Amino acid sequence: MAYSTNPNLPKVRREAVHLVKCEKWSIRRVAKHFGWHPSTVSRWCRNPLATGWSVIPTKSSRPKTSPNALKKEVVEAIIQKRIGRRRCGQVIHAELEREGMQVSLPSVQRTLGRLGFLKKRSPWKRPHDSTPRPVAMYSGALVQIDTIHLMLPNNERMYVYTLIDLFSRWAYAEVTEGISAQASVEFVDRATAIAPFQFEMIQSDHGPEFSIWFTHGLKTRNIAHRHSRVRQSNDNAHVERFNRTIQEECLDHTANTLENFKIEIPKYLKYYNTERLHMGINYQTPQEVLQRS
Repeated sequence: MAYSTNPNLPKVRREAVHLVKCEKWSIRRVAKHFGWHPSTVSRWCRNPLATGWSVIPTKSSRPKTSPNALKKEVVEAIIQKRIGRRRCGQVIHAELEREGMQVSLPSVQRTLGRLGFLKKRSPWKRPHDSTPRPVAMYSGALVQIDTIHLMLPNNERMYVYTLIDLFSRWAYAEVTEGISAQASVEFVDRATAIAPFQFEMIQSDHGPEFSIWFTHGLKTRNIAHRHSRVRQSNDNAHVERFNRTIQEECLDHTANTLENFKIEIPKYLKYYNTERLHMGINYQTPQEVLQRS
C-alpha cells in the first residue's frame, strides 16, 4: 500500500471493503465512489484483514534493508568466529581487521546482539548498589558488618553479629538466636552507642539480614549503606578476617551455649580493642589509634 499520513485512511479502506463484500457493490463502482483506482480497491479486498468490519492499517514505508548494511560475507564471518571460539566482540573485530575486512566495532557488537549471541541483562535481575567505596581516612568513614553462623550440638542455629571499623580496627560483636533486617539495625544502634565515634557508612554483603529494609533503617539514622561488589571476596576482607580471629581466639574455646557466649564475647572485645596488637595498624591497639586520631 502507498504511504500516507491520512489518519482516516484505514477507515476508508474498511468502508470500501464493506461495500464490496457486504453490500455487493462492484469494485469499479466503489472505486468511482471513493475516487480511487479499481486496482487499489482490489488490493484492499485481498488483504487478510479485509472483512468489512475492521480497519485496514497503513503499512510502514520504512525500507526492509539499509543501504549501509553489512555485507553478507562479513555477517557470516562474525557468526563463524563467535560460534567457533566464543570470543567477544572486541576480539572478533580485531581478527576481522587482520583478515582485511573493513568493519567497525559497534557494527560487530550490533550484529552479535541482533542475532542473539549476547546475553542481555534480565529486567528481573536485582539491581546492585553502585555507591562508591569511601577511603577510610578516619574512624567511622567505613565500617564493615557481617554475621557468623554457628551450629549447636542440638542442631539449633546461633548467630554472631560482627562489626569492625577499617581505620582504627575497633570491633564489636554480639550473639543472637536469630537474624533479620530489623535485628541488624538494632545491632548497629547498640554498636553506635558504645563506639567512641560516629558511623558514616556501613558496608555489608548481600545477605537477607542486610536487605533494603536494613538500608532504610540506617538512612533514618543518617548512616549510609553500601553492599560489597558481587563475586569480589576482598571487598569485606577486614570483617571476614575479624570473623576468623574471634572464632579462633574466643568462640572455639567457649562452650557452645548462648549464655556462655554472652559472657565471653564482651571479655574478648575488651582485649581485642585495648590490649591486642594489630599488624595492620603498625602494632598498635584500636584504642591507641582512636586516641591519636
